Amino acid sequence: MSRTRFRWFFIGLAVGAAAASARQARARRLALAARSEVLTRRAVERLGVPAESKYMTVNGVRLHTIVAGPEDGALIVLLHGFPENWYTWRKQIGPLVQAGYRVVAPDQRGYNLSDKPAEVSSYRLNTLTADIRELIRAFGRERAIIVGHDWGGGVAWQFAMNYPEATEKLIVMNAPHTARFAHELKENPAQRRKSWYMGYFQIPWLPETQLGFAPMYSATVAFRQMAVRKNAFTDDDLEVMAASLAQPGALTAMLNWYRAAFRYRDSRAVPVIETPSLLIWAEDDFALGKSLTFGLEKWVPNLRIHYIPDCGHWVQNEAPDEVNEQLLGFLKSD
Repeated sequence: MSRTRFRWFFIGLAVGAAAASARQARARRLALAARSEVLTRRAVERLGVPAESKYMTVNGVRLHTIVAGPEDGALIVLLHGFPENWYTWRKQIGPLVQAGYRVVAPDQRGYNLSDKPAEVSSYRLNTLTADIRELIRAFGRERAIIVGHDWGGGVAWQFAMNYPEATEKLIVMNAPHTARFAHELKENPAQRRKSWYMGYFQIPWLPETQLGFAPMYSATVAFRQMAVRKNAFTDDDLEVMAASLAQPGALTAMLNWYRAAFRYRDSRAVPVIETPSLLIWAEDDFALGKSLTFGLEKWVPNLRIHYIPDCGHWVQNEAPDEVNEQLLGFLKSD
């Protein structure tokens, strides 16, 4: 065999092996995705309170939603972030139900078992808040307590700006206020370095291909390895999160939240949030610096901040007892 043929022979072997590996990875991904509804049912059963998994059509999309608690209880909506789903609130749902609240925890559009529109424009922030406005009305209410973490916190901040009359109280966990985040990205090199991934997420197809090749590995890195308190996530927890990442089209839809944020910026003045608000902030967040919590009084004058040291970004998972104490204490306060 000539040297050229020898070289191409091994190139062909490498390409074939890569293709076979890709086929096997796709088969594993599809098998994991197919387990999502079973995993969801089991997760609901483990909540420790009666709850149901249901689908609700709002704002032109069908949202998978976990609903628990007395029908006449004050309505509280729990909004997850990236790359999570409703399950991130598993340690809050039970205590809130036991305190008498009607709890609604949706998979937001693009995530897990909810619809995943293809267009980047479908993930504009004002569209995401409109989903939640209609979801509240679907429960026959005009007002709700809004709780959000990470991107869910971004939706929560904006919801309170867009619909102040519908926001009974606002609770945000490790999610920056829009105006403060813009300031820090402009003025703080440390925060720009922490936020590098947002630029990477603007690249077409590559981030979702990388994150989606092995969803269980991606979930392990994102949640357990990036947590400060590593025991916050069991193997069962990671499987639920991984199945969500494995859903066809989910990763592109999730990343389109970031792409829409870059492409469709709101140039209007930032409204002041008068709603009573609580910001819970884990101090050792890998992506969001503590400086993002400074100087918020001009935009949120009725704000209380609670810091949790030695805790990472996944604060409601890593420090559930402290989060629940602050959550319930704030809800009971005037």
